Amino acid sequence: MDDFERLRGRLFGIAYRMTGTATDAEEILQDAWLRWQDVDRTTVRDPEAYLAKAVTNLSIKQMTSARARRELYVGQWLPEPVLTGRAEFDALGPLEVVAERESVSFALLLLLERLTPAERAAYVLHEAFAYGYREVAELIGTSEANARQLASRAGRKLSAEGPRQQPVDQAGWRKLVERFIAAARLGEIEELEKLLAEDVVSRADSGGKVSAARNVVVGRDRVARYTAGALQRFGGDIEARLVEANGGPALVAVGPDGVMAICFIGIGPDGVTELQFVMNPDKLAFAVAQLSRIEGLPDLSW
Repeated sequence: MDDFERLRGRLFGIAYRMTGTATDAEEILQDAWLRWQDVDRTTVRDPEAYLAKAVTNLSIKQMTSARARRELYVGQWLPEPVLTGRAEFDALGPLEVVAERESVSFALLLLLERLTPAERAAYVLHEAFAYGYREVAELIGTSEANARQLASRAGRKLSAEGPRQQPVDQAGWRKLVERFIAAARLGEIEELEKLLAEDVVSRADSGGKVSAARNVVVGRDRVARYTAGALQRFGGDIEARLVEANGGPALVAVGPDGVMAICFIGIGPDGVTELQFVMNPDKLAFAVAQLSRIEGLPDLSW
């Protein structure tokens, strides 16, 4: 097997964690593959290091240009979901331990957006892929001391945002979400409010391409009314299905024309703490392609 194909999963994982979008990660891998075709392989002593460096540099370049583009993005920007947990969903490979799941969690990807491209690269390479600081320095083109400083600064910024995400009790998560969806479908605002934390936050990423709130919705009453209103507008035309995405439970909302949204629901001691709706069709395309590999989402329907 060619070295590039052997390392594809690892390379995709690096690019995806750095950019937060599967689409960009695939484009980065395509560019890296083209470079790999042109290189004299006899001069490459370590294919993994060479390809990791190429993907890292392309990812940093992509992150830098993406910041400018997002200033023009319509509404809220959220990462692009990737389905996990099944052999057919092999883009990120098996996520067998908590640390691996956390490194691609939707919550962490959202926090990583607050880092500079260099900080994010150093943090991802060191924390998610266990590269030593000397290796990180070689991959991003800096000194070992600066690589250490970048990763440390990134870690402090992320820690300042709150405690690490705790492992999800999937049975408890599913029970709460089932109650939440049932109440929202029936427009039972009071019941919905009982399931929401007081400071619950709802974000919807539509890119201006579908109807959704462009601003963050905050607070128990506002989120309850917004969610109930959104579901009731579609009546009984939406089916909610449970999947694993980014290493944790998520919902896929399926309408007559296909997948309408993927929703990440965070829960805490006081109930639902956050709702993240990815609705931009461009950002759903990768997950939809993954879903096309199986028929009818067996064992996932509610």
